[in-house]
Amino acid sequence: MTRRAAAIAALLILGGCNQAHQSGKAGDKFAGLDTEILKWRTEIMASDPLCKSQAEGEKCESFEVACKAERTISPADQAKGATARVVAAMTWNGFDPKFKHSQSGVRAAQFDKAASGWTRTDHRPVNMSSCADL
Repeated sequence: MTRRAAAIAALLILGGCNQAHQSGKAGDKFAGLDTEILKWRTEIMASDPLCKSQAEGEKCESFEVACKAERTISPADQAKGATARVVAAMTWNGFDPKFKHSQSGVRAAQFDKAASGWTRTDHRPVNMSSCADL
């Protein structure tokens, strides 16, 4: 199985546990979200300090979407064209080069959908089970 296929399979398995609906169905307001989450994962692998090492046993691995939760869109955001909002949190294992040991990483992001597609912004930490703000 390719890495991309494995990542997609992991996202789909986790999708049943999340508050936001799985994306991909025709007419689904969350269509395309899984693809955006995969892009986010790729960007984390390219930029996070825990993912810099390419040595065997020191690479980033075990990426997991811990939670996804739909958020309410304000009337002001709807007027700007927003059609969906989801907050997601992702965890992974990496390698801390300073302390020379494995370390867990975590990030949260907000995904907003409009007619032009999805955009992503960093989000403050969330509860890893529900994606509720802390």
